[in-house]
Formats: sequence, C-alpha cells, structure tokens
Amino acid sequence: MTTQHQHLVYGHSTAHGCLAFADAGTATEEAAEIQALAAARTWGEARQVRMTHLSNPAGPEYHEPQDGYADDKPFNITEVAAVEDGDWPPMVTERAFAVLPQDLQDRYGKRQVTVHNGDYLEIAVAGEGELVAELRQRGYEVTRDDALINQLDGFSLGSLAG
Repeated sequence: MTTQHQHLVYGHSTAHGCLAFADAGTATEEAAEIQALAAARTWGEARQVRMTHLSNPAGPEYHEPQDGYADDKPFNITEVAAVEDGDWPPMVTERAFAVLPQDLQDRYGKRQVTVHNGDYLEIAVAGEGELVAELRQRGYEVTRDDALINQLDGFSLGSLAG
C-alpha cells in the first residue's frame, strides 16, 4: 500500500459554521476563477471568463446574448441563476467527501442534507486539533486558510457585486 502525499487547505466555513477541506493544489486557482467572474462588469466579459476547474454559470451554454443577456448589458454575479439558487460555486463543505479518508469523515463529520444543494459534511470546529493531527500522521500536508475556504464557497459574492 502506497501512501499518497496530499496537500489540503481547510478553514472555518462562515456559511455553514463548521470546518471545510479542499485540495490545496487547485484551491487558489478555483478561488481566482470565482473572483474573476465576480469582477466582470458586463455579460460579454462574464461569458469570456476562462474556467479550468469550475463551470462558468454565466457562460454561453447558459445565457445567450439574444436571450436578453447582451454583451454590453451590466453584469451582476448575484443575478446569475446558479448563484442565486446556491448551486454555484459548489458548497465548499461538500469537498470533504472527496478529500478526506472515509474513516475520518465518519469519526469527525456528520452528513447534512440540504433540500436544494446536495449533501455536505459538517465537521465541528471543536475537533480541529485532533483531525488535523491525524491527517498529518497519515502524511497529509494541512494548511489553515479561512479566507480561501470562504472564497471557494462564494461567501463574499454578494458583497462584491453591485
């Protein structure tokens, strides 16, 4: 059995009031994609934001210029349907299902079901020290970055726009 070295970033998710974990290898780039879309001033700019890790909810496959989203029409990310519905960006707290070992998910987390946005793993802040220590014992590199975690969750999108 080979031990895989993985670098995780984690922090306190303001939206869910618990810890969230993400792959540190892509987290910064994903946050930059979210910020780039939030910074678009027109629908034309928003459509052209290049996404490598995430889908673009303002992209041409969702909002065509002839459907009332002209290139020069002012863009406000909070008016994008997927953002309004809470579907984009994906909940940062659901990433724990993919990046944390199953036994640690079971021990430190509790699956929470949302009506519209799928399940997420609620990891109590009180278990932070033990969980991080166990991850490090298993060879994970673990870094805390609350700001990055909340950027991934799109928590600041409402205050960025408009």
